[in-house]
Parts: sequence; structure tokens; C-alpha cells
Amino acid sequence: MAPTDPTRPLVGQRLEAFFARSPRFALWAALGAGALWISTTSRFAADHALMINASPSLPYWAIWLDRAGNPGRGDLIVFVPPKSTLLTRHFGTKAQPFGKRVLGVAGDRVTEHARMFFVNGRPVALAKTTSKLGEPLALGPTGVIPNGCYFVATEHMDSFDSRYAAIGWVCKPQVVGVGRPVL
Repeated sequence: MAPTDPTRPLVGQRLEAFFARSPRFALWAALGAGALWISTTSRFAADHALMINASPSLPYWAIWLDRAGNPGRGDLIVFVPPKSTLLTRHFGTKAQPFGKRVLGVAGDRVTEHARMFFVNGRPVALAKTTSKLGEPLALGPTGVIPNGCYFVATEHMDSFDSRYAAIGWVCKPQVVGVGRPVL
């Protein structure tokens, strides 16, 4: 065995000597480590994404998305909006996912008076009468939020959200994930 180099860690020297004697094992170890790295990063990519926000209804332009996250009150969620002629006229036939804050969760009571929406008696959002294109906006649902659904909105006055019938409750099948503002 070659003399040890006092400037290098002993473990590193021993591993180098082992792999020099067993190149086939070194190859299999490298392939195994590579496969492990690829499976780890692909799983991470399946559960996470960086999304760019093009809408003025949120003050953030970059959102880190956790697809496995469970939304809660106050969380930012990203969801696929329901199909409607109103949304098609405003956003086109390929509307991108929407990002909104969860203001109400299953079991909360949503009420409306004079276009002001309340969650459990607390005012959360005022609904407009017409869209930016001048179309009348029907009010969204009221009552107890069903299991697996959310009342979502933002502070932006032109936000399309649960205040309006075209969006309504946002339910789990529509939710892409829970977001965290990055920038």
C-alpha cells in the first residue's frame, strides 16, 4: 500500500485506493448515485414550480408553488379557473391559472350585503357591478363553504375571484398548489 498523504483526509485516500482496485464497483456506484439524484430531482420538480404572475391582481410577479401543499386560511393558492364566457372574453380560450388568497375555508359562513362580502362576519371584499369591459358581474356564492372548497379573493379592485359567480367557490380539484411569493 502506498504511503499516506498527510495533507489529504485518510478516508478520501482509502476510497480512492478502493475504486482504483475495483473500477466496475466505481462505475456501478456512480450510476446508482446518478439515478438517485435524477429520481430525487424529478420528484421535486413534480411537486414544485416557479410560476410567473402576469396579472396586476397580486403584487408579486414570481410565486414558488408547492403542488403537494394543503391550503389554509391566508395562504396564496394557484387554481384553474372554471370555464365561462365571461372569463373567455377577458382572458381568452387558454386562461392561465389564477393566484388568490384563501379568505374562507370549509365550514366558514360567507354572507353579502350591498356587494360587500363577509367571512364569519368579517368584511373581506367588495364586489364591483361591472367588469373592465362593462359587462355586469353576478355575485358569487354565499352560505357555508362546502368541504374541500375555499372562498378566495385579493385586495385588487379588478380581481376575478369568489366575489363573482364566474369563479365561485374554488374546490380542491381546481387547486394547482399553495404558493409563496418570491418577488
